[in-house]
Amino acid sequence: MDGAELRLANGDVFTVDGTVEEIEKALSDAARSGQSRLAWFTERGADRPLGINPTHVVSLRVGES
Repeated sequence: MDGAELRLANGDVFTVDGTVEEIEKALSDAARSGQSRLAWFTERGADRPLGINPTHVVSLRVGES
């Protein structure tokens, strides 16, 4: 399964399921939808929803399997 690592401005790092393209699109869509809109992902290994404020993301990279 694909996955990517999201690094936030505060230093937190999350690995989420999906392709880099899917994750980038979700972040972009949330950013365009309004200031308080979150992008929702499934956190790898935890299988629980994770809402990310796209304005706090500083990097996105392919995660390790």
